[in-house]
Amino acid sequence: MSVPLLKIGVVLSTMAMITNWMSQTLPSLVGLNTTKLTAAQGGYPDRSTGVLPANPEESWQVYSSAQDSEGRCVCTVVAPQQTMCSRDARTKQLRQLLEKVQNMTQSIQVLDQRTQRDLQYVVKMEDQLRGLETKFKQVEENHKQNIAKQYKAIKAKMAELRPLIPVLEEYKADAKLVLQFKEEVQNLTAVLSELQQELGAYDYDELHSRVNNLEERLRACMQKLACGKLTGISDPITIKTSGSRFGSWMTDPLAPEGDTRVWYMDGYHNNRFVREYRSMTDFMTTDNFTSHRLPHPWSGTGQVVYNGSIYFNKFQSHVIIKFDFRTSSISKSQRLDNAGFSNSYHYAWGGHSDIDLMVDEGGLWAVYATNQNAGNIVISKLNPLTLQIVRSWNTNHPKRSAGEAFMICGTLYVTNGYSGGTKVYYAYHTNSSTYEYIDIAFQNKYSHISMLDYNPRDRALYAWNNGHQVLYNVTLFHVIRSEEL
Repeated sequence: MSVPLLKIGVVLSTMAMITNWMSQTLPSLVGLNTTKLTAAQGGYPDRSTGVLPANPEESWQVYSSAQDSEGRCVCTVVAPQQTMCSRDARTKQLRQLLEKVQNMTQSIQVLDQRTQRDLQYVVKMEDQLRGLETKFKQVEENHKQNIAKQYKAIKAKMAELRPLIPVLEEYKADAKLVLQFKEEVQNLTAVLSELQQELGAYDYDELHSRVNNLEERLRACMQKLACGKLTGISDPITIKTSGSRFGSWMTDPLAPEGDTRVWYMDGYHNNRFVREYRSMTDFMTTDNFTSHRLPHPWSGTGQVVYNGSIYFNKFQSHVIIKFDFRTSSISKSQRLDNAGFSNSYHYAWGGHSDIDLMVDEGGLWAVYATNQNAGNIVISKLNPLTLQIVRSWNTNHPKRSAGEAFMICGTLYVTNGYSGGTKVYYAYHTNSSTYEYIDIAFQNKYSHISMLDYNPRDRALYAWNNGHQVLYNVTLFHVIRSEEL
């Protein structure tokens, strides 16, 4: 292999490292990531969650920072409602706010150090890219006697590398934003110190208005950071070995903070009992559970628990049922018109898996097939309250040829099988109504997957693999441009 091609390999490998860092490390550092599950010592998953305050009216809160229209970073501060007139009470609240800002300053310093370290690698890579371009130009000038085919090959490789330079420029801009954020936090600390000495000198109404505006922009930024394109799936983490060959298990992505209940359903038909475990730890270490009896047996393994209710396909029908665990009753049922059922259009492994319900960052989805679409997969966005179809997309992928499927950020990802060697090889993007063939490795440890679903809160895939309950972490790639913040 020639030296230019080796350098291209190094560049692409380095970009993969940056991609993984941007999707996992950076969001977790700034506190905008959703919960991540990893295997701790003994195979236990470690869960850490960054959340906004439950009641911002009771105390001062510092959330994050964002940019104003002139590109400057502004820290977000939520002041309490003006219900206290006491000078001592205000002094105490300001002191607490000052302490929180100081803690945030320490976090920013750590983030700044790591960003500067990684920026050195980016700058080095940029120099290598530009050096490679210079060498290509020298080849073009000094070796015009080269065969036309070889010349075109070099130009093609250069065309592959040029798009990477703007990505590096975006990363450098993000590093500058982190530095500006650090400076703004330092400025805010000084202002708060002066304000603590001179109470009543600040316009609280103006502060509330600015905070509300920045909070809206922060939430929009968090939505952007939460989504991305799937670029990798981790090795499996075996949580438990239990049940039959087929089944499903999950947690509720919209459960309140601290609610880590696990929901467990063994089998793919002729069963209506759902197990509730109090926590992931209880699920892993004990067999203590509460049993809920559904009014109808389910079909397949496509059930999903979402915002306190379970959504499932009624056995031998194309009816979707929403069962509320809080009231132990059916809150809604709706027919999924034209959807195949009773093993008409199942996944490759069978098991009455005609209708698969899923949840991602955008809400509730149904994946199925119809005669009208020649047995190919249909994706429908559902209203979780009424179960009415909001919009549908017809794909060109046969349902029976799919091993399993899951939704992430509005994209349906399909595996090429359910047993033996498996990979994610097809993606349909609902935001653009386009599809592509991909190649993402997926380790099928126990050789028979009958359930595979994504949890947007945990940013993990839940799988039932031949009587084993398994988790996979995912890597998502996204680029947030500064003008979008």
